[in-house]
Amino acid sequence: MTVAVETGLWQLDATASTVGIQHRTMWGLVNVKGTFGALSGTGEVRPDGSAVGTLTLDVASLDTGNAKRDTHLRSADFFDADHHPEITFAVRGAELRDGDQVHVIGQLTVRGISRPLSLNARLKDSDAAGLTLDTEFSMDREQFGMGWNQLGMIRGRTTVTATLRFTRATA
Repeated sequence: MTVAVETGLWQLDATASTVGIQHRTMWGLVNVKGTFGALSGTGEVRPDGSAVGTLTLDVASLDTGNAKRDTHLRSADFFDADHHPEITFAVRGAELRDGDQVHVIGQLTVRGISRPLSLNARLKDSDAAGLTLDTEFSMDREQFGMGWNQLGMIRGRTTVTATLRFTRATA
């Protein structure tokens, strides 16, 4: 299946989008999941079919369902929300490949530390009103200065999942 995406400016529909994280803790016995409640983003699909844009997450909006844990995740041990209130992913290029597969190249910034990030997403639907992308990838939190690991409880990589709904931007 090949899906066409209209050129022009696009705006993230935060009410129809989700970004979540999950990580195994307690020596791999507990799978902690959380979602960011506040996110924003814009994008542009260029006439050549490539795309650029930015996705921003409000660190203070991370909710794991446990207030004490959420406070700790916002602290300097992890996201350091007081000094770095946002996580950004700046898309430098995105190309539709093989039907509904989108290859995305960008730069992820967490805690003021930027690293290149390439990922694959799936274009779930696209029409004149909007488009939806799904992706899942893993990352090493220590690359972003989040090395806190009391008693070796936190191992492995963090999985990020996102469903992002974009609608045509109004002029």
